[in-house]
Amino acid sequence: MELNQWNKKPGKRKKVIIRILICLAILLVGLSGWVLLASMKKPPAEAKKEERALKVEIQNAVPENVPVFITGYGEVKTLNVVSIASEISGKIVEIHPRLETGEIIPRGETLFRIDPSNYSAALKEAKASVSQWDSTISRLKSQQAVDTGRLKTIERNRDLAKAEYKRIRSLFENDSIGTRSGVERAEQSLNNSIDIADQMNQTVILYPIRIREAESSKSAALARLDIARANLKRSRVLSPFNGRVKSVSLEKGQYVAPGQNIITLADDSILEIHVPLDSRDSRKWLLFNGDQTNNKIAWFSALEKVTCKIQWTEDKSGHYWSGQLHRIVKFDQQTRTLTVAVRIDPKTFKEKSSLSLPLVEGMFCSVIIPGKNLENVYRLPRHAVTFKNTVYTVVGNRLKTISVKTARVEGDFAYISDGLKPGDKVITTRLVDPLENILIEITHSNKKEN
Repeated sequence: MELNQWNKKPGKRKKVIIRILICLAILLVGLSGWVLLASMKKPPAEAKKEERALKVEIQNAVPENVPVFITGYGEVKTLNVVSIASEISGKIVEIHPRLETGEIIPRGETLFRIDPSNYSAALKEAKASVSQWDSTISRLKSQQAVDTGRLKTIERNRDLAKAEYKRIRSLFENDSIGTRSGVERAEQSLNNSIDIADQMNQTVILYPIRIREAESSKSAALARLDIARANLKRSRVLSPFNGRVKSVSLEKGQYVAPGQNIITLADDSILEIHVPLDSRDSRKWLLFNGDQTNNKIAWFSALEKVTCKIQWTEDKSGHYWSGQLHRIVKFDQQTRTLTVAVRIDPKTFKEKSSLSLPLVEGMFCSVIIPGKNLENVYRLPRHAVTFKNTVYTVVGNRLKTISVKTARVEGDFAYISDGLKPGDKVITTRLVDPLENILIEITHSNKKEN
C-alpha cells in the first residue's frame, strides 16, 4: 500500500533523491579537501636524542688536620658565695649605709655591729682573772724559795737534836749519868724536830705541784681572755671580700642569735660555668693529662687548661669572653653527661670593660671548648653528606655514589675519615635522589689546598 502511495507521488520521490545526491556531493568535497591538505603537509624533521647534563658544583677532596671544638651551654655562677651569720648574740647598733641587695661592699668595711657592752665587761673580767693568777704564781714561787731555806735550817735542827739524843742516851746507858726522863725529853725533842722537818719537806715538795695547778688555772683564764677578746672582736662584722649583697635580712635594733644567717655575699671576681657535655664526645675529644692521674683514686685525669670561648646566648653582637677549662665536676649516669667547670679569667673583665653589659652571674652562655685534632680527614659541607652516609662524586663526567664514614659533624661541616681519596671530586650541590651515572656538568670547582 505504501509502495502504491510512493508511486502515486513522483514529486516527493524526486526531492528525496536530490537530498541524497547533495549529501554525497558534500562528502565528496570534504574528502577531496582532506586529501589535498594531506598532500600539502611536510613530514617533521627527525629529533636528535641528546642526553641532558646535570649542572653541579664540586669540591676537591683534600685531607687535612682539623682541631675539634666541643660546644656546650651553661649558666654563669659565682664561685664563692658566703652566708654571714652572727657568732654572738646581741642587739644590732650599727649597719652599713649601703647594705642593700645588689650593692657592692668593699673588703674590710663594717657590715653591722652588735652592742659590745657585755663583751667589753667580760674582757675586763678575764684580764683581771689572768692578773690574779699571775700574782698567785709569783707568791707561790716566793714562798717556795723561803720555805726551801727554812727546810735547811729545820733539817740542821733535826740533826742536832738527833746527836743530842744519842749523847744523852749513851751517857745514861753506859755511864749512868743523867736520868731516864732526860733521855725521854731528848727523844721527844728529836721527834718534834723530825716531824717539823717532814712537814716542811712535804710543803716544799708540794710547791711545784701547786705552781703547776696555778699555771693551769692561768691557762684557763687566758683561754677565757681569748674568748672574751674574740667575742668583742666578733661584735663588729667586716666584709671578707669585695662582695655583692645577694640577700639581707637585718635592721638596726634587731636582736640576733649565734648561727642566724642574715647576709649573703657573692664574690664576683671569680666566675665559673658548669657545662654538661655528651660523655661520648668527652671521651673522644677532651684533652686529659694522663700523666697526672692518681691511680689510688677512681676519678678522671686532670684536664689540660685550654682556653675556651664564652658568649652570652642573648648577645648577637659577637662579643665574647675567655675562660679556662678547670676540672671535671661530675658524671651523670642517667643522662650520660660529663659536667666540666670552665673558670672565667678575671683579666677578661678589664679587657671587655667597654661592653655595655658585663658577664654576670645568671647569664646563660655558650661555651666552645678546644679538643683533640682530627687527623687526615676531609671537610665537606654538611649537606653534601646524605643521611645514609654517602656522598655524590664525579667520575669521568658521571655521577657516582660513594659510601663514607663520618668522624664528626660540627656546625655546617661534616668531617669524613674514610671512603674518600685525595683529589676526589665531591658534589656540593644539594641533590635529591639523583640517577646513578647521570651526565654531570661542573659549574664551579672549589679547589682546596693543603
